[in-house]
Amino acid sequence: MKTIIIAAGYATRLGELTKNFPKPLLKIGHNTILGRLLDDIDPIKDIDEHIIVTNHRFASVFEDWAHKQQYVKPIRIIDDGTSSNETRLGAVGDLLFAMQQLKQDDDLLVVAADNLLFFHFQDFVDFAKEKNTSCIMYHEQPSIEKLQRTGVVVLDDNNRVLEMAEKPQLPKTHHAVPPFYLYMRKDLCLIRHSLENGCGNDAPGNLAHYLVEHTIMHAWPMNGERFDIGSLDTYYEACEKFG
Repeated sequence: MKTIIIAAGYATRLGELTKNFPKPLLKIGHNTILGRLLDDIDPIKDIDEHIIVTNHRFASVFEDWAHKQQYVKPIRIIDDGTSSNETRLGAVGDLLFAMQQLKQDDDLLVVAADNLLFFHFQDFVDFAKEKNTSCIMYHEQPSIEKLQRTGVVVLDDNNRVLEMAEKPQLPKTHHAVPPFYLYMRKDLCLIRHSLENGCGNDAPGNLAHYLVEHTIMHAWPMNGERFDIGSLDTYYEACEKFG
């Protein structure tokens, strides 16, 4: 299994703070946002490599950071070749770009790089191995307004995903989907052909939505919280609360 961390965005909502510096490498206390993620993921025995997909503007910054790390699993930085927010590949496009660099198919733990997490990815991996299907996560979200800005799933009693809607105006449930996924190697062929079959390339939830209609997927109930860093206000709030 490989980790693929999508870190090719330009974080325009953070203004000057990320004009020439990637958001995942901003510090929260003594560690970076990305470092906190890898501290949890690196001990997972199934993982043999961490792949970080970034853009051309920030690739050298990630390379410098990676050379200073001492994780057990190797870190590979992939430059997607884009240099502006207008030319970005999108989350799905960057995942496909990273998959093209792999020598062979493998299970993929796909993670957005701008969240602080208060659960363990090992539990998610164990759940996916038990179900033997590609998996997403979900958590209860009481706010209809927030549900309208994320993926929402309908599940059966065995946590199989029956439906997924991306940013629905009328959510059918309160099961919100965060941007963390485990895609089994048996589904990678579907992923490779997702864009040509109508999957959107930007939001990562578009791919999960597409796969739900073409293969069996399950959803793991998150057993901890997450903190999404999407703006200057949320970054400074994270520094105050968790730094």
